[in-house]
Amino acid sequence: MARLAVAAGLDVVLSNSRGPESLADLGPRARAATPAEAAEAGDLVVVSIPLGAYEKIPAEPLAGKIVIDTLNYYPERDGRVAELDANELTTSELVQRHLADSRVVKAASNIVSSRLFSLARPSGAPDRSAMPIAGDDAAAKAEVVELLDILGYDVVDIGTLADSWRSEPGTPVYGKAYYGEVPKDVSLDKTMEWIFQTPGVPVPADRVRELTATVVRGTAGGRLSVDAWI
Repeated sequence: MARLAVAAGLDVVLSNSRGPESLADLGPRARAATPAEAAEAGDLVVVSIPLGAYEKIPAEPLAGKIVIDTLNYYPERDGRVAELDANELTTSELVQRHLADSRVVKAASNIVSSRLFSLARPSGAPDRSAMPIAGDDAAAKAEVVELLDILGYDVVDIGTLADSWRSEPGTPVYGKAYYGEVPKDVSLDKTMEWIFQTPGVPVPADRVRELTATVVRGTAGGRLSVDAWI
């Protein structure tokens, strides 16, 4: 998302858990910072971390801001979360509870980073893809829609944060829709490599709308094994 934003002429502040010195060659429109500094600097703040670390998101500097939540629940990596396992909350509702004074919008959580970059298209392009978003604040969602349009995507509003399960791991719109069928001659141990290296297939708004409208809620959380991705 940072690469797309820079390409669109936006200024970007990046941070990670390893510190600003680990981020180099960012270009003239991007700079490195600590998580707290990046949170304070951003007008729209994108959070992409393992769900198990969500409580480390700095809440105070994000107060009043729009936070784009891309987090996904993988119990093997994140540990079990009883409220998620019982479908009492969605991951985004969990993040919103932690960031009580922020406006959380679920977006860009269902597509791998390589596809996010390779499938971006100008507005009106016939092969433009869409992605689902969810949120409780209409004005915040409108700003995220505007950002995603600038970055190269149409948007399908799937409802509130309570509805965001419709794009979580294991649902039809998560991952596979954007890379299509893995060729039969690609071995299992090369599948993830293929997924991250091929450009992907466009998924228009009508298809995203269909996939998210017809999905049935199942067990929360995804699996890290390759067979879960094919």
